[in-house]
Amino acid sequence: MPELTPLHADHAPAVLAFELANRAYFAASITDRGDAYFDEFTDRHRAALAEQQAGECAFYLYIDEDGSVLGRFNLYDLADGAAVLGYRVAEHAAGRGVATAAVRELCRTAPAAHGLHTLRAAVSDDNPASRKVLTKTGFVPIGPATPADLGGKHGTWYRHTLHP
Repeated sequence: MPELTPLHADHAPAVLAFELANRAYFAASITDRGDAYFDEFTDRHRAALAEQQAGECAFYLYIDEDGSVLGRFNLYDLADGAAVLGYRVAEHAAGRGVATAAVRELCRTAPAAHGLHTLRAAVSDDNPASRKVLTKTGFVPIGPATPADLGGKHGTWYRHTLHP
């Protein structure tokens, strides 16, 4: 059974493989990370772990039984009991409930694990799958998301009030 687990240093090879294998798939609906992301991956991974250690962010992987990464689920800008949720799921896992299961688990565990009571997420207008995941997991639309919020695209902000 897949498992949601916090990001660790030893996850670097699996995360890089996930990002490379799904790069074109992701670029079809969200802004491409660019070549520099992959060229500097080791440093970026270390920086993410430092941010996580400092309590600024919380990064999670949804890992399949074979050790491969099915998705990344990240909580950004942790402050005052709130955070922004961002996620991406492997192409071969899309449509199988992976995102819904992982987001539900994060919503259940985030209050105790990170002291959160509110999550927000921005979704572009051309990403109906992510909108569906958010509404299925208790998020409600709260207003427009600008191109600055979504890498050049228009969309909607959603919010979920978490319960301990």
